Amino acid sequence: MRNKTAVLWIWVCFLPLAFDYKAPDSQFGHSAQWAVVFPALAGAIVLAMIGPRFTRASRLRTFVTGALVLSLCGSLVAQLLQHNPFGNYLRVLLPFLLFGLGYAAMCRPWHPHRLAQIEHALYYANVIGLVFTFFFGLMAVGGPLSDIRFRIVSPTMLALQGMLLHQFIVARRFSPAMVAVFIGTLVVELLSVTRSLLLATVLLALFAAWLAAPSLRHMLRAIMRVTAALLCVAALGAGTAWLFPAITNHWTQRIDAAQNSDSDRDPTTVTRIAEIRDQYDQVSASAESLLFGKGYGHEYRYSPIYYPYVQETFSKEDYFAISDWVAGHNFWVYQFYAEGLVFGACMPLAVIVALVWGGAAFRRWHRIAPREPLLMPLSMALLVLAALPGASIGGNPLGPRFSGLVYGVALGLVVSLYVRLHYRLDLARRREPLEPVLREPFVRPPIEPTFRPPAPAAAPLNTYATPEPR
Repeated sequence: MRNKTAVLWIWVCFLPLAFDYKAPDSQFGHSAQWAVVFPALAGAIVLAMIGPRFTRASRLRTFVTGALVLSLCGSLVAQLLQHNPFGNYLRVLLPFLLFGLGYAAMCRPWHPHRLAQIEHALYYANVIGLVFTFFFGLMAVGGPLSDIRFRIVSPTMLALQGMLLHQFIVARRFSPAMVAVFIGTLVVELLSVTRSLLLATVLLALFAAWLAAPSLRHMLRAIMRVTAALLCVAALGAGTAWLFPAITNHWTQRIDAAQNSDSDRDPTTVTRIAEIRDQYDQVSASAESLLFGKGYGHEYRYSPIYYPYVQETFSKEDYFAISDWVAGHNFWVYQFYAEGLVFGACMPLAVIVALVWGGAAFRRWHRIAPREPLLMPLSMALLVLAALPGASIGGNPLGPRFSGLVYGVALGLVVSLYVRLHYRLDLARRREPLEPVLREPFVRPPIEPTFRPPAPAAAPLNTYATPEPR
């Protein structure tokens, strides 16, 4: 709390990338993107430098930090072996670099007051990103819903939903503004006609219910709150279907896509599988690529095996002409494709281990010391980090730059708060003083009177009572 400019650097780190967007081919679009990337990089680096330091080692912090360092260094190995276009390599690496910098900035024993500032800045940056992406997609693209539905979804919308579900289910705090923002995220999901987003929202709600239930009684209450929230979602969907029948038609086409196709397979699912199959075929073509991957920015296509299943949707020229070098639509598979067996599992393992250990620690401490001030920030960070696997159902959450920074910040907060709570748990087991954790009721000591009567004087010695013997 000694650094007076820390709150400024927090906003510099989070706010500019909230206005990030997919730039057009013009030079002005690329210049505007770099103008929002540089402040985020500078803010994350400064926070990592001015943040407090841990004085004790931790196995979780050592494991996660080592895994991220190995993953970023492993990308250099694959780049040197594959000789991918350097510009493409840097563009794909940038979200992963922001992920690592966000982790380095937040994996610090920040003061609880500073944690509150970080949480507020992260929340408002996500809200601004939601609003900006929605209106920019409407104005930049325009046209029917089928054309704009891919451009109106913020890359961190699931992370914002995780923060709101933490407030509603775990912290049990409600405000009209937060309810309105959550309804806005659901409206965007319905307009985007994306099934994976709705599924990820349901999974986040279930994860929040699991975190908020240290006992059976709490579990029943959490289930009731989640059920009420799902009923509100269903009512919102019914109202949207009644007011906007065009959206209902799009959802009907998406749900019945497999039945309407002659191959009885959803074209969107088939293209995702075809992309994964081509990545697997490329990475397993040689021992070198199997061990170290094809590298970030390497080109991939759709596998020709799956063309008969989508020939009604794609022409042969369009299907085989598709060539991408950006991060693939599956986070777990793309890490293996880009970094191979040696480095590809580092980042996914770091995320999974942090979620499991952090979730177990939160449930344990929620039962032992429910008033611990670090518990609610840990729950918020866990739900934001849990949005990463949820977003990977229909895409790669580390493809956009803003989502890379947000999920790295969440991972750093989970690790740092887990380390601090784990140390306090060890102190409690050793029966050492634990005044900030146990929060025993304060008992005022008795007030001593300011006036004390003088002590009675000692009796004078009577020297003549007993004569001395001669």
